[in-house]
Amino acid sequence: MSRTVPSRRGLLFGTAAVSAGALLTACTSNEPKQQEQPAGNTPAADGKPGKPVTIGFAGPQADHGWLNAINQNAKSRAAKYSDVTLEITEGSNDTAAQIGQVQTLINKKVDVLVILPADGKALTQVGLQAMRAGIPVVNLDRVFASPQAYRCWIGGDNYGMGLNAGTYIGEQLKDKPNAKVVELAGLDNLELTRQRTQGFDDALKNYPNITKVARQAADFTVESGQAKMAQLLQAQPAFDALWNHDDDQGVGALRAIAQAGRDDFLMVGGAGARSAMDVIKAGTGVLKATVLYPPTMAASAIDLARALGQGKGVGGLAELEIPSSLTLYSAVVTKENVDDYLPTGFN
Repeated sequence: MSRTVPSRRGLLFGTAAVSAGALLTACTSNEPKQQEQPAGNTPAADGKPGKPVTIGFAGPQADHGWLNAINQNAKSRAAKYSDVTLEITEGSNDTAAQIGQVQTLINKKVDVLVILPADGKALTQVGLQAMRAGIPVVNLDRVFASPQAYRCWIGGDNYGMGLNAGTYIGEQLKDKPNAKVVELAGLDNLELTRQRTQGFDDALKNYPNITKVARQAADFTVESGQAKMAQLLQAQPAFDALWNHDDDQGVGALRAIAQAGRDDFLMVGGAGARSAMDVIKAGTGVLKATVLYPPTMAASAIDLARALGQGKGVGGLAELEIPSSLTLYSAVVTKENVDDYLPTGFN
């Protein structure tokens, strides 16, 4: 779930990530361009059947709720179009295996590729291979090391997750003297974890009454969330708020909190799991909000790929070309707006 492109940091609280299907008109590319048309006259892709398009989809192994939701969003979106055939790989966290899967799709001569790499740097060369073969690549979330390896990038905003989580907590505690917060992070060897922490820390700088007194890194699993949260609770007998980077590990964190009998702080989650949204809607526990990292980006990637394969744009911008990257917004889901987001919650 990582990215390294710049994020839209000026916004703090919004409603939903903008779908690529509602925003885009054509992607920049280093492949041969089709005949350009005058501004305002670019044909836009819509739901009506058009030129048949075969889209190859390659992602990592769905061993996490968010990654499984990525696959489901891609499949569901493709199924809505009678002109789209989706060739989806089994998925692997082994980079050599995923490279082989992408090469198989290239050899099948699919029209467009959508790739969520297990490791963006490691799969850059196969992205370049596809582009040089004339197959445009939509790079999903984990960015390749070279912009020449993709036609366009779409993904989440890790810095924005931390920024919005910190701002929400800051607003809840702004009138409390000497407020204390703790952080349950993800894997520290991932850039995305560092970005989320940086955004969180930057937000807290706006609230001089708040101090982050502890941070513990987990690894995005229920088991690690429970173990690391138990350690935090033991080390910190009193604090006012917790930010947990990931709702999957948050399941374990909530177990540890219940076992410790603690209810003296508020908790903010991350990513947007359905289980977290259900707890937020019930309003009976410490979990009061979660900050989205929308798996719907996979559906938008299919919209982009279909438009590319049909030689069309997607309406919404005045320019003939869309930006080379699209960063989705990390909305804060609370009891007040949770019903709007429940349909996007993943298991």
